[in-house]
Amino acid sequence: MAIARPSYGPISSYSRVQILRLVQARPERSIQELHEATGLHANTIREHLQRLIEGGYVIASIEHRTTRGRPRTLYSAATGAPEASSPVAREKVTAAARRGDLLRRMLPSTAPGLARDATHQLDALVEHLEESGFEPVVDDAALTVDLTPCPHAAGRPEHRPVLCAVHLGLMQGVLTEAGGPLVADCVVAPERAEECTVRLRLAGELAGTAA
Repeated sequence: MAIARPSYGPISSYSRVQILRLVQARPERSIQELHEATGLHANTIREHLQRLIEGGYVIASIEHRTTRGRPRTLYSAATGAPEASSPVAREKVTAAARRGDLLRRMLPSTAPGLARDATHQLDALVEHLEESGFEPVVDDAALTVDLTPCPHAAGRPEHRPVLCAVHLGLMQGVLTEAGGPLVADCVVAPERAEECTVRLRLAGELAGTAA
């Protein structure tokens, strides 16, 4: 029987997952909006947001006002797009590519059969997943990432769809930030709760159907 492992990183609490889902769904959220949507205390939300900013998953901006009043701080998901790129995330993907290149020079057999930019995307993705408590196994030929056993399998079943959606969004953000042809397509419908496989695809290919 698989032993559930603790999860770390940006999805280490469901409250943080809720906040991430909201900023992924629509950018430039205020503390007040997040409070109304989650019921969490404003100070708790600020603490979660600070952790997410430090992890490179959320960015903050100052509201542009045309009327009097103190501008609000607004929060958005760091999607990797030019207008929503996190300096922390940029440093992470750069460091991951550097470590990946070093490993491939030492062990040429570990090099995947992909172009250099796609290989660097996988470097960043694997490090992100490991940081989040997963043990990813990448099949660069089939373009799948096996995350079994899922560290969230023992959690509440009603939370699973949101967890999957949030982490798929985080994976896509990492791939976009790294730059290259790979995108996160969908989470393959599992037969057992502890099973999790994410399908990747090359940009431009027909997207799959998410579970």
